[in-house]
Amino acid sequence: MKVRKNVICIWLIILILMPLLLFSQGYVQQVGPSGKVNWTSQVIKCTGIGAPNPDQSMAAQRAGALRAAKLDALRNLLETVKGININAETTVENAMITSDVIQSNVKGAVRGYQVVDTRYMSSGDVEVDVEVPLTGVIMENVLPQDFGGGILLTGEQLLCPVCGQPWPVGKPVPPGIDLVHVGGDYQEGYGGGVFTGLIIDARGLNVRPAMAPKVLDQKGDEVYGSKYVEREYAVDIGMVGYEKNIDRAAHNDRVADNPLIVKALEASGQNGTDVVVSEADAIKIHNAAANMNFLEHCKVMFILD
Repeated sequence: MKVRKNVICIWLIILILMPLLLFSQGYVQQVGPSGKVNWTSQVIKCTGIGAPNPDQSMAAQRAGALRAAKLDALRNLLETVKGININAETTVENAMITSDVIQSNVKGAVRGYQVVDTRYMSSGDVEVDVEVPLTGVIMENVLPQDFGGGILLTGEQLLCPVCGQPWPVGKPVPPGIDLVHVGGDYQEGYGGGVFTGLIIDARGLNVRPAMAPKVLDQKGDEVYGSKYVEREYAVDIGMVGYEKNIDRAAHNDRVADNPLIVKALEASGQNGTDVVVSEADAIKIHNAAANMNFLEHCKVMFILD
């Protein structure tokens, strides 16, 4: 009987800790004193604490403490969202200040949080853990509208699919037009097939996560960013996934089964969210992407410390 009780206790502990363990997997960034962002799963999590009113009945105290905890969690969520980097220059708070529409929509998204855990303390206090997705409504409202138009720097000749003539360098490609690639080096993956995604190893560079980071070459030209992405994918899954472990990242559905792995040289931008790669790796990335649309579909992950 004692053994059975011990087994039950162990399972109860596992069930209590499971949400915390799942959230802690991947790259988790502390934003402010009460909020965290899991950049691997693209989820924001906060805790709210509510105290009971001693002048009320016991039942009313518990209900009141729960309401107070939820309000505290909502405030913490909003402050956490404001502190998130959109790109190398801008935070969500900056975007909310410049647009009443963005401010209203982001606040609406935060109010739609989900309670994932509730704890009733012996003191009468109540703690609630709440989550809200970073993707979807928040991404839709704060990401820039101007996406696409980038031309892959493969070193190969790009032809107009209509007239067959070389496409002018630097000229934006209209939506729905796919240029014809002629020549260039065909990039194979480690298993003999084409690359299915991109992993940028940025460990040791103090890179910070963001909603719309860029990969730049040593001249400052964009290798990956909004110019090479379909906005629909950026809103749905985020432009970049983040991880601490390169082996876990390589098996992540976002980039699996055969990602190209490139080492970043340095961080870039005011917020330290962009990364710089060598000229050779920039060409390698675009050659690989010419055979698969993994840049367009945001199949990109950064490895951070």
